[in-house]
Amino acid sequence: MPAIPAENGSSARRPRSLALGVIAAGTLMIILDGSIVTVAMPAIQQDLDFSSSQLSWVVNAYLIAFGSLLLLAGRLGDLIGRKRMFLAGTGVFTAASLLAGVATTPAVLLAARFLQGVGSAMAAAVGLGILVTLYPGSRERARAIAVFSFTGAAGASIGQVLGGVLTDVLTWHWIFFINLPIGAAVIALALPALPSDQGLGLRAGADAWGALLVTGGLMTGIYGVINTTTHGWSWSHTVGPVLLGAALVTGFFVRQSRARTPLMPLRILRSRTVAAANLVQMLMVAALYSFQVLVALYLQGVLGYGAARTGAAMLPAALVIGLVSLGVSARLIARYGERAVLLTGLALLIGVLGLLTRLPERAHYTTDLLPVMLLAAGFGLALPALTALGMSGAGARDAGLASGLFNTTQQIGMALGVATLSTLAAARTDALAASGSSRSAALTGGYHAAFAAGTGLLVAALVVATVTLRKPRTPAGAATSPDPAIATDPAAASAPRSAG
Repeated sequence: MPAIPAENGSSARRPRSLALGVIAAGTLMIILDGSIVTVAMPAIQQDLDFSSSQLSWVVNAYLIAFGSLLLLAGRLGDLIGRKRMFLAGTGVFTAASLLAGVATTPAVLLAARFLQGVGSAMAAAVGLGILVTLYPGSRERARAIAVFSFTGAAGASIGQVLGGVLTDVLTWHWIFFINLPIGAAVIALALPALPSDQGLGLRAGADAWGALLVTGGLMTGIYGVINTTTHGWSWSHTVGPVLLGAALVTGFFVRQSRARTPLMPLRILRSRTVAAANLVQMLMVAALYSFQVLVALYLQGVLGYGAARTGAAMLPAALVIGLVSLGVSARLIARYGERAVLLTGLALLIGVLGLLTRLPERAHYTTDLLPVMLLAAGFGLALPALTALGMSGAGARDAGLASGLFNTTQQIGMALGVATLSTLAAARTDALAASGSSRSAALTGGYHAAFAAGTGLLVAALVVATVTLRKPRTPAGAATSPDPAIATDPAAASAPRSAG
């Protein structure tokens, strides 16, 4: 890929700003779709006559396709061109949204949701890869990643509110139709705005067996994990698929160590920084499932909030996360380094879940919940720092792979959060109810158990980050030696050498 000129003049600034806006808009559409559907589930069930067991697959069909294809899509973006992959993925997602909007049967809607997951994986997997090649400097990259992180926070919060409004005012079909103008605009703007890249060619990573192993392993493993919410830890539905998925992924790594043209060159994992960032992200995302989902369930199931009021109650968290990630994180990272900002963010998030373990059955929003929402600013610090660290070893030839890997560990963390924390909350709730506690008291106790487990995951993430990211960030302008994991890539010289 040709080098992108430094952002010195307005002529250079405008195309890159437009490209950043295109990637952010595409990401917003994908994240928006992930949260907007959950609010409309009751209306979808009633209109299409979904059974209770079928309904969860409106979400699961999307998650399985999305989570299992990210790594493969990211590497294919490096091979055939990241711009092509982004455009194709956005096109698939937009077309699948139309199919979902006109669906009149459960089968059609589930097929459309699976295709949406495919398109989302194709587009999301290369988004960060495009960003790191557009913004090679550490400070400008930090600003771009801050915008990217802000988009994620905005999409998650807007989706909950917008889903309720569209479903109530129009119909559930419009939660999918809204993607059509956004997708069309993203494609139209991406054609001139995104840099063209020819890719390395399929021969540079034409490992069909590796592709089958990693896709099959992730798909099987994620299928088993998400089944824990309905089947518990049964052998046939959860434990068996999880073990099979783990075996297939292990086989994939063995294959990559021996293949002549590996799909995933293992040099990407030789960087301690990259490996640690992905592990920390997995733990953090798993823990924050308890905040993103269980707090909403607490507001509705215990305090009796409606959907719109729940969205409004969660809005301060989204706003403070967005403001910190967009307005503060890049400056702090430039001054203190990714490691220090990450550790500060994780410490704040430990405070969030720690306070939630003391949440009373009859909470007052201003005194019991608002402080928690404000402390969620830690996510606005942690995620941009983690993203910068996770992409720190990405040269031009591996940027899509690093992006796909980072997104994959995020999805795995989310799946683990669903499996462990929701199961733990349900088990504790059942035990309290069986001992004679009221419904609200039992639910609150169950959520307390999940919040405590989430706190433990965040503490583990903090320990991993502290131990593995020992080396301080090199000050801006100082000379650095190349990372041995990426020294063979000439384009990697432009990637910032962060902690580790």
